[in-house]
Amino acid sequence: MINKIFRHLGLKTIDIYIIRKFLGTFFFSIALILAIVIVFDLAEKMEDFMEKHVPWSEIILTYYFNFLPYFANFFSPLFIFISVIFFTSKLTNNSEIVAILSSGVSYPRLMRPYFISALFLAIFSFVLTGYVIPPANKKRIDFELKYIDEAQGFLKRNVHRQLAPGQFAYIESYDVNRDVGYRFSLEKFENDELVSKLMSERVQWDSIALKWRIDNYYLRKYKAGSIQEIKKGLKLDTVINLHPQDFKMVLKSIETLNSNELNTFIEEQQMRGDDNLEAYKVERYRRFAFPFSTFILTLIGVSLSTKKKRGGTGLNIAAGIALSFIYILFMQIFTELAKANSLPSLLALWMPNLIFFVIGFILYLMAPK
Repeated sequence: MINKIFRHLGLKTIDIYIIRKFLGTFFFSIALILAIVIVFDLAEKMEDFMEKHVPWSEIILTYYFNFLPYFANFFSPLFIFISVIFFTSKLTNNSEIVAILSSGVSYPRLMRPYFISALFLAIFSFVLTGYVIPPANKKRIDFELKYIDEAQGFLKRNVHRQLAPGQFAYIESYDVNRDVGYRFSLEKFENDELVSKLMSERVQWDSIALKWRIDNYYLRKYKAGSIQEIKKGLKLDTVINLHPQDFKMVLKSIETLNSNELNTFIEEQQMRGDDNLEAYKVERYRRFAFPFSTFILTLIGVSLSTKKKRGGTGLNIAAGIALSFIYILFMQIFTELAKANSLPSLLALWMPNLIFFVIGFILYLMAPK
């Protein structure tokens, strides 16, 4: 059935053979490493699970079932490299690559089934990263917060937010356990002039009324730069465009938003002047740059392994693992540079791909044709 579909798409026997080898090796190796990771992770967390009496059904279905997509995608660059190099090196050592090229198949034509496989994996990674992993991450992170991680205390200090055009809020510190903020102020501007300022030593979220309760407040109204009215009171309930979840949205929680939700969230935080805006953009750009790396790693893997070496398959795999770890290292370095505003986030996330594309193109030109 699958062969008929491939042939209907115009693929030849050699294309089907290489695609089967590529995808079969990849999914087998990724399944193997996930099994190993789960065993080690379970051994590490077993004491926490036993101490808190976590049901096995919740461990398996809530934690590990949602654990798998994230780590499968995380390890995919490494195993794309290994898969391509492993089976292509075997083809080379068995002189199958030489026979294919000698039969009149050009080197670019040989690359076609590899890039068809890479396209499938890139689309698979894009869908996983943008739409499958975020809801799975939410369940996994909620499980970790409930059974593994320590409770959070003061999450942020000196928080500035633009709540709407001309409306700005400031909270010196926020207790996420009790949803209480300290040293709160709310300023309103019209035509770049301050018209009112609300100040309070303490604000608390009322989860029943879905409002903020402001204690011991002062309200100053201005006109033409001078104070026109001062009002104070013990209690004020108000609705403002601010929610406790805004203070609990740590970087790890960004991973729980699908691509559409992430874009909306970034627009909101950009309007509010969030200090972590670049880190949010990094996550958005990573979801595009990461799947594209599939093509680059495939190009490097094929170019490295279509030439016979004295070290055989082992030498090619060692070179592939070294390059894949360097790629992952570069991704981490440039991601941190983007988060620190040392580089534009778009440039930083695509820089490893650009560097490795140049390496791949050079290796492609050096590969035997």
